[in-house]
Amino acid sequence: MIKNLQELRKKGEISQEYLAKYLDISRPTLERIEKGERDITISQAKKLARLFELSLEELISGKSKGKIEVVFEGKDQNQPKEGVEIRISVPQKKLKKFKEALLYILEKVGSKPNVGMTVIYKLLYFIDFDYYEKFEEQIIGATYIKNHFGPTPVEFKKIVEMMEEHKELESIKSKYFDKEQKKYLPLRRADVSVFSGEEIKHIDDVLSRFADRSAKDLSDYSHKDVPWIAAEDGEKIDYESVFYRTRETSVREYED
Repeated sequence: MIKNLQELRKKGEISQEYLAKYLDISRPTLERIEKGERDITISQAKKLARLFELSLEELISGKSKGKIEVVFEGKDQNQPKEGVEIRISVPQKKLKKFKEALLYILEKVGSKPNVGMTVIYKLLYFIDFDYYEKFEEQIIGATYIKNHFGPTPVEFKKIVEMMEEHKELESIKSKYFDKEQKKYLPLRRADVSVFSGEEIKHIDDVLSRFADRSAKDLSDYSHKDVPWIAAEDGEKIDYESVFYRTRETSVREYED
């Protein structure tokens, strides 16, 4: 029995209609499961674990392995919350670059029907890790963790919440084929002055290569990348591991 299924669904902004279809059950059956009046099968539990990016044990127990807290330097100086295992402090310069990179991505490709939250996650990841492999420097420098759907930038949600409060972007619900999708609309132009010409060229190159690909295609491709393979589930992905990439995902020309 999954005690917190309704909470997980609402937190992920997933409708009962979509989740029932995802599990191949009726909506009344899902309502009974959420109320604890009906158990689910092992195969259904595994599907839910994949959807909510949890292990089967975490899903059933209702406890995550380790919580990650994101704080902004100069603003969140309080003590870490209870149960937090990883605290990521975001300096103002890094915050600025993240915000402007996100707005730039949305300006360029955000209107494409396939570009929802999952695709944006992967675009940010390849912008960061490809640049690090090429130039041995960080461009955005976000922190990514390994989950079932590929690399996830842990700062994303809190930064987006801040940007929504400041009327810099707006999140909307949409559908891509039969799946619910979260999209973002930029409410101001990106300040590209925070990037060098080389950095903008790099971002454009990544968008050209990946922005037309589906979320599943990009997730599958990221699963072939050594940094993702080398990391443990739920743990941070190491930037240094880009130098062990295979030819399939490497973007740097190495001397023999």
